[in-house]
Amino acid sequence: MKLYVGNLSYQMTDADLEAAFAAFGAVSSAKIITDRETNRSKGFGFVEFENRAEAEAAIESLNGKEVSGRALVVNEARPPKPRTGGHSNGRGRF
Repeated sequence: MKLYVGNLSYQMTDADLEAAFAAFGAVSSAKIITDRETNRSKGFGFVEFENRAEAEAAIESLNGKEVSGRALVVNEARPPKPRTGGHSNGRGRF
């Protein structure tokens, strides 16, 4: 089960994120999303658990909990929205 984790401290690392969730069970992956150009945190990330019960326990315990001075937002991740085909100037391609 994949979780969305928002309102993260910009100083938090992937390892910090994993450590915060490891108390609830085996974390398959923990990734903070960064800006491609600046490589700075965007303030959110994703944590994946193999066991749904462990993931639900993490949501219950950590949603709204203050970590590094910020109240976390933790819920089940939604599937990504389909991306559009990029920039279009309305003329089509030849």
